[in-house]
Amino acid sequence: MHILLIGNGGREHAIAWKLAQSTQVTKISVAPGSAGIAAESKVERIDIAISDHAALSDYAVEHLVHLTVVGPEVPLVAGIVDHFEAANLRIIGPRAAAAQLEGSKAYAKEFMQRHSIPTASHASFSDISDAHAYLDEKGAPIVIKADGLAAGKGVVVAQTLDEAHAAVDAMLGEQTFGNAGSTVVIEEFLVGEEASFIALVDGQHCLPFATSQDHKARDEGDHGPNTGGMGAYSPAPVVTDAIQKHILADVVEPTVAGLIKDGTPFKGFLYVGLMIGDSGEARVVEYNVRLGDPETQPLLMRLDSDLLTLLDAAVEGTLDQVQASWQSQCSLGVVLAGGDYPASSSKGEKIDGIEDAEALGCKVFHAGTDLNNNQFETNGGRVLCVSALGENIKEAKALADKGAAAIKFSNMHYRRDIGYRAVARLSAKT
Repeated sequence: MHILLIGNGGREHAIAWKLAQSTQVTKISVAPGSAGIAAESKVERIDIAISDHAALSDYAVEHLVHLTVVGPEVPLVAGIVDHFEAANLRIIGPRAAAAQLEGSKAYAKEFMQRHSIPTASHASFSDISDAHAYLDEKGAPIVIKADGLAAGKGVVVAQTLDEAHAAVDAMLGEQTFGNAGSTVVIEEFLVGEEASFIALVDGQHCLPFATSQDHKARDEGDHGPNTGGMGAYSPAPVVTDAIQKHILADVVEPTVAGLIKDGTPFKGFLYVGLMIGDSGEARVVEYNVRLGDPETQPLLMRLDSDLLTLLDAAVEGTLDQVQASWQSQCSLGVVLAGGDYPASSSKGEKIDGIEDAEALGCKVFHAGTDLNNNQFETNGGRVLCVSALGENIKEAKALADKGAAAIKFSNMHYRRDIGYRAVARLSAKT
């Protein structure tokens, strides 16, 4: 079967790598892909932009594509699924109306209020004076979010009122995030531990994936600006069996039911970013309408099932007839970033040591690389994600960290404490 995969980052590399393992898959065309993704077996790059829905659907028709898999959020919010389905093409992902769960944080908050899904208290503003007045009323710490898509960077966790006012000035006054920041959502600062909960949804049924935890802050100790993610691991021990049941019953299933009730049924990957309080209560921090990045990399390292079989079931509405099997091993991925990420990225810097890291037993997923004279070079803020498996989280972390240390490029930086909460829990048990 011929698969069309849309995207070019580390998440898409992991999806291509996993799909290529399926005996059902004969070819994977990635648009636009990257040199790193194209190095995988069965994979070829095609030069079509993710925004060119017509060219992508024409390719799917001409080349008898069995299924199109959408990696990033931008084409989903822009309606690529609507376009493909109108042409009777098989594609996995939500239609534009359902994708607004990620496309607009204000919409997502209204949705959660409407369907009694636990989340932080909040207010939305497009007027800068009203936003500043609300901050003065509420105080700090407080969270300011750009309403629209900002590649994971449109969130400021302000510890002081000065930081909060500066964030509002940047988003509403200076339009740091363009139209994405023309409205801001200001919400309560939640205390607890974050976790990522991802489920594959077929419109009615949901198939939970393994739990994971992302590290969004740039610097060690969870300090510094928010990023798209500096590393992740699976499973997330903060999500106990009891908490997982609570998440499914009080968050995921009501979300799926609410989308049906609103006339916007959801197919695809539903990602729920959660804050788990000390009492075990889970509240929604954010929705994404696709697999997370970098959670996908360690998650798919652990997936034993044929990914295509699961995706086909989601498209056909038969997820209640399949199960996902997971390795008992833990997995962890460390993101190697370049330049002054997230403020700026890196381009054209020679990368050494990828083969050395993989010789250690790591899998290196390419997020922002290019190939020049058979030499990989940097081409983005998040450049690579070094991922590894281990019998426990401490072993997975040790191997991933060793792999990360084997790679070198100018101005490379990465967090050396990815997974520290899980490691601390493990150490407390032993």
